[in-house]
Amino acid sequence: MHSTEPSDLAGNPRAYARWVMHAAQLGDADAQATLGQLLLEGRGIQLDQALALSWFRIAARQGHPMAINMIGRCLEHGWGDAINLEQAARHYRQAADLGLDWGLYNFGQLLTRGRGVEQDLGAAFQLFQQAAAQGHAKSMNLLGRFHHEGVVVPRDVPLARQWYRRAAEAGDFRGQYNHAAELAEAGDEAQACVWLERALVGATPGFLLAAYPVLLGSALPGIRDMGLRYQRQALEA
Repeated sequence: MHSTEPSDLAGNPRAYARWVMHAAQLGDADAQATLGQLLLEGRGIQLDQALALSWFRIAARQGHPMAINMIGRCLEHGWGDAINLEQAARHYRQAADLGLDWGLYNFGQLLTRGRGVEQDLGAAFQLFQQAAAQGHAKSMNLLGRFHHEGVVVPRDVPLARQWYRRAAEAGDFRGQYNHAAELAEAGDEAQACVWLERALVGATPGFLLAAYPVLLGSALPGIRDMGLRYQRQALEA
């Protein structure tokens, strides 16, 4: 935010939310975008997706890139309003044009899948490149997939491995999983398990459900053991 956040509120979500609301009501765009996020997640304040979207719109009128991106997220997923993929794409494009890494990534995802816009893998690849240049971990992982599968660019497995490693080191759980898979293929079971352990922390239930059968089919006992852990966490989620 433009104003300094009081450090003594760090451990008090409700007090922090009240402070953010006060700053938002005074017109601070960063506070308005933050308040939208708090309302969307129900952190320190009652969850209210419709009100969250309203605050994102207020911040967006001041040109706040993340607020514009978050309007896209709301419209893509039906948070606080009906799903509208065309409008989601329009907002992602606007955030991307402002240089926001998440806007670049989200618009690239819609272009990749042809959701709300005509599919354009070449344009998506360029957006992921721009986001990755800003350190966006998920975009790094997707660049790895483009190079691994030879989509848009010539197939280049060594370069794909570099992108997977960078995504893993930047904290993306899919990048960590893919990096682990490459390590396992190279016979480095110990390091593969280290990265699978890290991926387990941030992985979604859906990802775990898809990943654990693959891990259970590995010839490496350590990888199979990780597969059992993935399975257990997926079923407990």
